[in-house]
Amino acid sequence: MFARAPVAGQAKTRLIPALGEEGAARLHGRLVRRALKAASGSQAGSVELWCAPDCSHEFLQDCARTFDCRLQAQTTGDLGQRMRAALEAGLPAVLLGSDAPGLTAETVRTAVATLARSSDCVLVPALDGGYVLIGLSVPAPQLFEGIGWGGPEVLEQTRRRCTQLGLRVAELAPCPDIDRPEDLVHCPPELLRGLMPDS
Repeated sequence: MFARAPVAGQAKTRLIPALGEEGAARLHGRLVRRALKAASGSQAGSVELWCAPDCSHEFLQDCARTFDCRLQAQTTGDLGQRMRAALEAGLPAVLLGSDAPGLTAETVRTAVATLARSSDCVLVPALDGGYVLIGLSVPAPQLFEGIGWGGPEVLEQTRRRCTQLGLRVAELAPCPDIDRPEDLVHCPPELLRGLMPDS
């Protein structure tokens, strides 16, 4: 899983207009814990939290203790280069983001089982044109090159690249991620408690 420390002004910055710097950082921390709970609860394998900018923040250290996960520092480079490095550190593997509260332990289990059974790549699409989980059972470095990270075409570009590379791909049910104020409608109420003006 990828995550950064929930530092005010540096985490979930696109949510600051709705939640303020502190509120956006607090929500990010809650989302990270929820995703780690899903990953560890899946019992699909060991869990690693790939951290940015490093692993030293107390929140990340506490996550390692609470969820029995190993901390790794994300490598340098763009998002694609960092994702590739994390996945290829131990294939087969699935990589999930920390901002999709709809990802469950069952989703993670299904993704891992799909890779083991029949697929080279598994994806959980996001509603905004990206994806919230990707898994690989074989090395595929070109899958992460020349992709418009952060844009609305990430999923479609990834699908096309999989076809070009001859990868067997499976897609699971789409899941919203929480990036912008308009995405907050998809956020479970308990994660927003005390953060919204009317909560």
